[in-house]
Amino acid sequence: MDLVPALEEPLQQPLKSVLGPATAKVMAEHLGLLTVGDLLHHYPRRYEERGQLTHLADLPMDEHVTVVAQVADARLHSFASAKAPRGRGQRLEVTITDGSGRLQLVFFGAGVHKPHKELLPGTRAMFAGKVSVFNRRLQLAHPAYELLRGDPDEAGESVETWAGALIPIYPATAKLESWKIGKALQTVLPTAQEAVDPLPDSLRQGRGLVPLPEALLKIHRPHTKADIEDARARLKWDEAFVLQVALARRRHADAQLPAAPRKPTPDGLLTSFDARLPFTLTDGQQRVSREIFDDLATDHPMHRLLQGEVGSGKTMVALRAMLAVVDAGGQAAMLAPTEVLAQQHHRSVVEMMGELAEGGMLGGAERATKVVLLTGSMGAAARRHALLDLTTGEAGIVIGTHALIEDKVRFHDLGLVVVDEQHRFGVEQRDALRGKGKQPPHLLVMTATPIPRTVAMTVFGDLETSVLDQLPAGRSPIASHVVPAADKPHFLARAWERVREEVGNGHQAYVVCPRIGDEEDDPKKAAKKKSSESPEDAAEKRPPLAVLDVADQLSKGPLSGLEVEVLHGRMQPDDKDAVMRRFAAGETDVLVATTVIEVGVNVPNATVMVIMDADRFGVSQLHQLRGRVGRGSAPGLCLLVSEMPEASAARQRLNAVAATLDGFELSRIDLEQRREGDVLGQAQSGARTSLRMLAVIEDEEIIAEARQEATAVVAADPELTSLPGLRTALDALLDEDREQYLEKG
Repeated sequence: MDLVPALEEPLQQPLKSVLGPATAKVMAEHLGLLTVGDLLHHYPRRYEERGQLTHLADLPMDEHVTVVAQVADARLHSFASAKAPRGRGQRLEVTITDGSGRLQLVFFGAGVHKPHKELLPGTRAMFAGKVSVFNRRLQLAHPAYELLRGDPDEAGESVETWAGALIPIYPATAKLESWKIGKALQTVLPTAQEAVDPLPDSLRQGRGLVPLPEALLKIHRPHTKADIEDARARLKWDEAFVLQVALARRRHADAQLPAAPRKPTPDGLLTSFDARLPFTLTDGQQRVSREIFDDLATDHPMHRLLQGEVGSGKTMVALRAMLAVVDAGGQAAMLAPTEVLAQQHHRSVVEMMGELAEGGMLGGAERATKVVLLTGSMGAAARRHALLDLTTGEAGIVIGTHALIEDKVRFHDLGLVVVDEQHRFGVEQRDALRGKGKQPPHLLVMTATPIPRTVAMTVFGDLETSVLDQLPAGRSPIASHVVPAADKPHFLARAWERVREEVGNGHQAYVVCPRIGDEEDDPKKAAKKKSSESPEDAAEKRPPLAVLDVADQLSKGPLSGLEVEVLHGRMQPDDKDAVMRRFAAGETDVLVATTVIEVGVNVPNATVMVIMDADRFGVSQLHQLRGRVGRGSAPGLCLLVSEMPEASAARQRLNAVAATLDGFELSRIDLEQRREGDVLGQAQSGARTSLRMLAVIEDEEIIAEARQEATAVVAADPELTSLPGLRTALDALLDEDREQYLEKG
C-alpha cells in the first residue's frame, strides 16, 4: 500500500495530503512550505502574552505585521454619493491601542459590515496587514483579524488553538495570516513525535539539549518562557551543526584532491618584483602572503578567502601570489566582475610590474612574463593573440571577466585562480574556471566587504580565511555626514557648494544614484500600478533618483560650468572606458554614476562622494562606495543624501555608516538588519531560508563549537554511516542547489 512509506517518514508527507490542496497551494506559493516537516520547521517569529499588547510605536513601514491589541474606538463614516450603490459609500475607521500607542484601521465599502458588528470598543483581537502611512499616521488598510475572547467557553473553535498564555506569531503573508498557520500546525503537530534526531546522542546529552520532538512541541505550543528557551537552544544547535557538517565534509573532500605544489624559485620573478617596490609591505600584507605561500606549497588545492578593507592592499597580495605561481612554472588567472574593473586591474598590474610584464617565454632568462587582458568586447585580432599567449604559456598572468570561462579559452598550465569580489560571481562560473587546469588549481577569493568571523565560518566555511586589517601608509581619513534633504533642503545646497570648493582646489567628485534613468517605461505597467495603488501609497513613493536626470540638473544648476560626465552599466564598454580614462586623467570634474564604480575604481584625486537616495543602498554597499575617495593624500568627504524622516530605520542605518569607518562593525550592523537572509545560498532573503533560528552574530559561540564538533564527526566518519538521522537532515538541507553551491564554493 502507498501508506507505508508515509508512515515510515511522516515528516516527508506532502502538506496537501494532510491539509487539503487549497491550503497546501497557498503555503507552497507564499511560504515555500511543501511537506509536514517544512511546516514544523516554520517557527514563530515571536510570542504575544494573552494579558499583554503589542508595542505599536515600533511597527516597521511597508511590512506585513501581526499585532495583538484592543479596540479603543470605532466610527462609521458615510459619504453621500448618488452614484454609489447601496453600502458602497461607507468607511469604517477603527482605532486600536496597546495602552501607550495607537494605530488606525480602515475598512471601505462592502467590507465594513462584519468589522462594524465585531470590532466594538474593548474587544481584543489579533490584526494582520501591511503598515502604511496616511496623513502622517500609521495605519492598516483592510486588515484581517481574529477575535480573542477572554472566556474559553465563549471562544469558537478558532480560538481553542490559543489555549495557552503564549500566542505564537508566525512569519506570515497577506494571503496567509499567522493564526491560519497556527491552525495548520495544530493539525500536523502530533507528527513531531516521529521526527528523526540529527544530533549524535553523546553530543545532545553532553550539552544538555532536549530531544528534537520535544523541541518542536515546545517551540509551537509553549506553556512557559522556559519552554521557548529550551526549544530555541536545541533548534539553534541543529541548524549550526548540520550546516557545519556539510562544510566539514566539503573541506575533507577538498583535502583529498591533488594539486601541483607551486613554490616560487629563489631569485625569480617575485624577488625582482619585490626589489622594484617603492614602498615596504605592511605587516598585514607580509603575514597574509606567508599564509598564501604556505598553502601554495602543498599538494592539495588552496581554498582561501582574503578579506580586507577597501584600500588595504589586497591586489598587491594577490599579485605576489600570482608571480610566485609563474615562478613555479604555472599560470595565474584573475577574474573580475566587470570590464571596467578588469581593464583597471590589468593597467595597474602592468604599471606595478614595469618591464617584468614584458616577457617572452615563461621562466625566460630575463625573469619577465606577459600579462594579457581578456574581455568580451575585445576586437577579434587582439583576442586571438591573447588566447594564443595563454595556450602556449607565453602569458603567465591573464586578467579578465567571465570571458575567461568560455570553452575556447585554453591554458598551458593553470595553477592559481584569483576571484575578485566573489559575491558577484555565480558558483558555476568559478567552477568552470577551476576545471581548466591539468589538476585543480589553487583558489584565492578576495572581497572588500568585511565579513564577521561567524559569517565567514558559515558562508565561507570551506575556505580558510585571511584578514588584512591595516591600511597602507598614506591613506587619508574620510569624513561622512548624512544630508537630510527633506527636513533641511539648505544642507543639500551646501553639499553642492562643497563639491565646487573641492573642484576649485583641484580635486574631483563622484555623485552616485540608484538608477540610470533611460529605462523604457511600459505605459500599460505604469497604468496598472497606478490603478492598484492607493492615493496615499502613491504620495509616499517616488522612483529612485536617476543618473541621467541628476547629471542634467547639476550641469544646468548648482554645478554649472564644471565638467560633468555620466557612467553606467548600459553604456558601450569602449564609451565606459573612455569616460573612466578622462576622469582618471583629471579632465572631468564630476562623475555621476551608478554603483558601477563601487568596486576597484581608483582615482586618488577624487575627494568627494555624494550618494543620492543613500537609504536605497545596503550598508556594505555604502561603505564600498565611500572607499572610492580618500585614496590620495587629501582627506575624503562622503555625503549621504536622504529624504527619509529622522526617526526611520533607514536614517538610523545611514547614521551608523556615517559614525564609523570600521567595515567589520558595519558588516555586523548590515547582518543584523538582514536577519532573514539565507546564509547558505545565493539568495539574500526569502521564505526558504536555511537558518531560521540561528542568528549568525549573536550565536557566535554555538557556531564555533558546532564547527569543532562537526570537524571531529566528519574526520571519524566522513560518510556519516553511523549517523542516519544526521544524513537525513543533511539531505534535507542540501537540496540540489545548495549541494552545488557548497561543492563549487
